[in-house]
Amino acid sequence: MSDARLDLVKHWLRESLNLGEFAIAPASADASFRRYFRVATVSGETFIVMDAPPEKEDCRPFVEIAQAMADFGVHVPRVLELDLEQGLMLLDDLGNEQYLQALSADNADRLYGDAIDTLVRLQRRGPVERSLLPSYDRELLMAEMALFPEWLLGRHLGEPALGEGLDEVFQWLADRALEQPRVWVHRDYHSRNLMVVEQNNPGVLDFQDAVIGPFTYDLVSLLKDCYISWPRPQVVAWVGRYFDRARAAGLGGGIDFEQLLVWFDLMGVQRHLKAAGIFARLNHRDGKPGYLKDIPRTLGYVAQVCAVQPSLAPLGVVVEKVLSRL
Repeated sequence: MSDARLDLVKHWLRESLNLGEFAIAPASADASFRRYFRVATVSGETFIVMDAPPEKEDCRPFVEIAQAMADFGVHVPRVLELDLEQGLMLLDDLGNEQYLQALSADNADRLYGDAIDTLVRLQRRGPVERSLLPSYDRELLMAEMALFPEWLLGRHLGEPALGEGLDEVFQWLADRALEQPRVWVHRDYHSRNLMVVEQNNPGVLDFQDAVIGPFTYDLVSLLKDCYISWPRPQVVAWVGRYFDRARAAGLGGGIDFEQLLVWFDLMGVQRHLKAAGIFARLNHRDGKPGYLKDIPRTLGYVAQVCAVQPSLAPLGVVVEKVLSRL
């Protein structure tokens, strides 16, 4: 099957970068139109090529945010070569061991500890005022939650009526997000975007959609991961580790641990509604059915919070119905 973009990548490496002889293989794909290839030269060096069709993806945020995060001490890939016109980028290779593959009961404390320390570093050093990042505002929060009734309830289950009356709940969740301290938010800080590396672990990928927003958002992405789950007591213990380090770094505005945990759980509801909608959209719009299997885990988090938060009772009824149909 012909792959014009892959042919373009090979031509760019060979003719524009003079890379000589090399082997190229898929490294990963994500939930966008971007693809990644690992390139190995005859001298033993390896690189990553990002293929981002310019009519569908803009590479400039990646480049700007990569430089900023590197300046903050976050281990992100360096941009070695860039062709914005063609949507091609040559990057450092941070290896092929994702957190998702590596995590086990034996190493989870260490790996999550590293990720929490890196998150605090990002939040402490990322400037909120006059930032290059857009704001995670009410409009964006609401648009993300709207993916749940549109794509999961309407398109996937064929029951759009289930979503009627949820707007008030969504507004309440947006209020809880907007009352939090604001920091740099990676926005996809989870086990598929964190790489196990020897120095300054973890390596951090897929940060180009970063925003200025609620300070529990990335913590939820990390600890209530759509792709792997942990017992509640363990999650609370890791939130406690974050709390201690964030407080020592001057983050959080002096809130207590109980308030942090409430915000953390409610932020998770917003994020997981969005994610469940995106997973359904990836199947129906983009022909990527593999994410459907992650919807029950993702909505399971929502159901747990709805069961103990009276303001979310209407949403809880809907989520239980959805889970019974999946």
